[in-house]
Amino acid sequence: MMKTIGLLGGMSWESSAQYYALLNREARARLGHPHSARSVMLSVDFGEIERLQHAGAWDALAERLAGEARAIEAAGADCLVLCTNTMHLVADRIAAAIGIPMLHIADPTGAAIRAAGITRIGLLGTAFTMEQPFYRERLEQRFGLEVLLPGAEARAAVHRIIYEELVGGVIREESRARYRTVIAELAAAGAQGVILGCTEIGLLVGDGDSEVPLLDTTRLHALAALEFALG
Repeated sequence: MMKTIGLLGGMSWESSAQYYALLNREARARLGHPHSARSVMLSVDFGEIERLQHAGAWDALAERLAGEARAIEAAGADCLVLCTNTMHLVADRIAAAIGIPMLHIADPTGAAIRAAGITRIGLLGTAFTMEQPFYRERLEQRFGLEVLLPGAEARAAVHRIIYEELVGGVIREESRARYRTVIAELAAAGAQGVILGCTEIGLLVGDGDSEVPLLDTTRLHALAALEFALG
């Protein structure tokens, strides 16, 4: 029988909805109609999470999300999928709180990058994901990648668009143009591809917005979860 995927979502629900759709569409594609993915989701209030993020209250966030992860395990999940890149900053503490495997979002991303023959990769995401070492170092140490970041002004723009627009489902052409520019600048600096390292970024840009491959972490993470479930 298919294993049950545990989804810790709501960060933001805009991208969590994409996880749910991706899992079910892919399950149907692989298994045929009318199959769908076995899953259980706990969706948090992102207003509370975002406030703690910008206050730098990572200990409180780790404790809060570890408790939510335990609830997902108790609901019968066989694995945990944390439906956000940023909160993988406390992934080790969440994983330590549960007895089921946690599927880290950077791992299927790193594997896809290596499979594409890419060694120098650009990274877009929240300021937390781009500027703190937790994400970049996992890619460097586990997958031997060189990770390139946008400049400070570009990082600030990418972060602002995520929090002021994308998490609220707001899609603006001027923001798409700004992201295209940042991606082009990373490519000009030597990036052979760019990670869409925030689960909402795929709502704004896709392959048609870049001359180098774009790695959508939301899609890669969801597909890894389904691979686990199908065993």
